[in-house]
Amino acid sequence: MAIVFETAPFATSFSPSNSSNFHTFPSKQTFLLSLRCHSNSRSLSQPQQPDPDLKPVIVPTRDRRRVVKLAWEKLVRWSRFWSSKAKTDVLERTNKVVVLGGGSFGTAMAAHVANRKAQLEVQMLVRDPQVCFSINERHCNRKYFPDHRLPENVVATTDAKSALLGADYCLHAVPVQFSSSFLESVADYVDPGLPFISLSKGLELNTLRMMAQIIPQALRNPRQPFVALSGPSFALELMNKLPTAMVVASKDKKLANRVQQLLASSHLRISTSSDVTGVEIAGALKNVLAIAAGIVDGMNLGHNSMAALVSQGCSEIRWLATKMGAKATTITGLSGTGDIMLTCFVNLSRNRTVGVRLGSGEKLEDILNSMNQVAEGVSTAGAVIALAQKYKVKMPVLTAVARIIDNELTPQKAVFELMSLPQVEEV
Repeated sequence: MAIVFETAPFATSFSPSNSSNFHTFPSKQTFLLSLRCHSNSRSLSQPQQPDPDLKPVIVPTRDRRRVVKLAWEKLVRWSRFWSSKAKTDVLERTNKVVVLGGGSFGTAMAAHVANRKAQLEVQMLVRDPQVCFSINERHCNRKYFPDHRLPENVVATTDAKSALLGADYCLHAVPVQFSSSFLESVADYVDPGLPFISLSKGLELNTLRMMAQIIPQALRNPRQPFVALSGPSFALELMNKLPTAMVVASKDKKLANRVQQLLASSHLRISTSSDVTGVEIAGALKNVLAIAAGIVDGMNLGHNSMAALVSQGCSEIRWLATKMGAKATTITGLSGTGDIMLTCFVNLSRNRTVGVRLGSGEKLEDILNSMNQVAEGVSTAGAVIALAQKYKVKMPVLTAVARIIDNELTPQKAVFELMSLPQVEEV
């Protein structure tokens, strides 16, 4: 097939073997694009005779621009139409939101929600008295965001009963491995109808439970309203109000819509989903994959290796998630591929940082002792092998990370073994 560009005062053919001519195409001149299919193998460098039956369509530049402009205006009108239909009564009716946990992401979400409505009371339940003092007296979380001032309507407390009393929504930001014991300790203060919005990503090491199972079981209430919030979102960028997009997933569609209305703003887009399993398993295993990506970077294995490893890891996550009942489209969407790209390729990722240091030769114990935040992928990696065996899924990359974490395999040996795997057909 030859693609012929005809413009005054020249005409040139563009094909993979003749691509050097493409840069001479004058962008502001009118052009004719015609496709000619050839049943023989004639050289594309030979001049082609125009097909007398082919009627060329000449699109002037100004008409092309008009089409683009109309398309954009149509999109804007569509957006305004749906915005006008969106309900805002959820935010209006919400008086109090409680955030469980005083870490970086919990703090960022507390600030975000507080900025949505000045009259909204946002209480952060923290365990560190110094963090509590910093938030209440200096209006900042000095441990994580010393240079960011929190809204005046964000207050902190160490008293679980007062924090949970009268709350309309609860943002759960406690690390997964500590969530069960923490929730059991505050269960008596939790209203059975209080919606829990989980910000925590990971799997409980010994039980393989996700937050959708941990929260209702720890609270002794199987009907506790639950929503999973996930997607590519660094806390620092949320604090800086940079454009971000996330997903809320719940079996209760009405609840997901209410949480969407509560959280969505001019710099935070919120999509809804009913695939809680897909959103949670992607959010958990992407942290393990990020450690693998960091190891590749720490070992200086190059961009080819990084691309191959991350794409293989994405496939492994999809294989497991779909075996667990998730939708494949969830894994390729915002809470899947979107979160994976962010966590694997950006230096702000805690899990990627762990991997980089492991690949550079540091010991895991020394790495963890030097960090003031939890890298969930370290704990989640231990659950990968059990999950792979339970659902009979081969997960070589993520299993290799688990073995490195358990000190059963060096990064160098893991690379050798992965490269020695049988050559198979891509699926």
